[in-house]
Amino acid sequence: MIIAIPKEILPGENRVACTPDVASKLIKSGYEVHIQKDAGLNAGFKDEQYVKAGAKVIDSVEQLFSSADIVLKVQKPTEDEIKKLKKGSLLISFVYALHYPEIAKFCAENGIDLIAMDMVPRTTLAQKMDALSSQANIAGYKSVILAANHLGKIFPLMMTAAGTISPAKVVIMGAGVAGLQALGTAKRLGAVVEVSDIRPSAKEEVQSLGGKFIEVETTENMQDERGYAKQASEEFLKKQKELIFKHVTEADIVITTALVPGKKAPVLITEEMIKNMKPGSVVLDMAVEFGGNCEISEPGKTVKKYDVTIIGEPNLPSLVPTHSSEMYAKNLLALIQHIGKNGQVELKLEDEIVKGCLISRNGEVINDRIKELLK
Repeated sequence: MIIAIPKEILPGENRVACTPDVASKLIKSGYEVHIQKDAGLNAGFKDEQYVKAGAKVIDSVEQLFSSADIVLKVQKPTEDEIKKLKKGSLLISFVYALHYPEIAKFCAENGIDLIAMDMVPRTTLAQKMDALSSQANIAGYKSVILAANHLGKIFPLMMTAAGTISPAKVVIMGAGVAGLQALGTAKRLGAVVEVSDIRPSAKEEVQSLGGKFIEVETTENMQDERGYAKQASEEFLKKQKELIFKHVTEADIVITTALVPGKKAPVLITEEMIKNMKPGSVVLDMAVEFGGNCEISEPGKTVKKYDVTIIGEPNLPSLVPTHSSEMYAKNLLALIQHIGKNGQVELKLEDEIVKGCLISRNGEVINDRIKELLK
């Protein structure tokens, strides 16, 4: 089978779905690897490295797609890209089909089998394929570096002959993979870090990394059976906002990471909170692509409102493209090794991982949640 890797076309996307190292591993597993010219350049990988690994460099995307049995991508595919794919081929990519169900429908109509990397089940067996976590790890790290860059203060406590500098105070909303990585990074830089999460079970993890947990008293169960945060009730969100107000208005940096699959991101930072923050503070909204956790953040823009810098960077992993590409490529390799053998891929619907992330098959949308959205 031929595996093809196109150059990402979304503006600002610097990642690539396959690194030279992973390409050589796929070739050893019996696949032929074709990569579009300069596809890895923005992530720091030259065409020569792919050729050395045994891959074939193809100039045009039409030529690349027409012969491919499997296509590996980072960003969700456009209709134009889907039209160029060979009927019966398998596309593996981030899709966010709960937000963009029309992509699944278009793939089905064009006879493309589609696997969404963002729907790989969060099970022990699927851990190596969990691309959401691998990219969130990078995003959590980068969010702190980016916010620190915009803050007119340093992070650590410093005692100097000119006096003592107090440590920066960082508040993180959400203790998922991104939030915990942001916590670890901010602590290493010397900040005092407080973390809020709707799941009481997150308290232990936050404290083990040296953070203070902002706790909202509740009897509600705050996570679904897949381990993701559930949509919270109005009453809970009201309680949370009241408690958070004090912590946010005293913070130097606030990083928000709260997402609910298939739903608009919950608003955690209101305009009123921003008005009451210290001049020169920074808010980084990691959920800006899906509606935003900050009421007045703007997708793809860094703006100043009420003397507070608000960063709405929708694609943090793309700002660290070398490592995020390496991690994502390994996630894809683990998935292909799971569903394939001797250079051939077989999609078995009885397999729990395949069932979780296979969206369209043989001209039909087969995922129940997506089917429901398309009705």
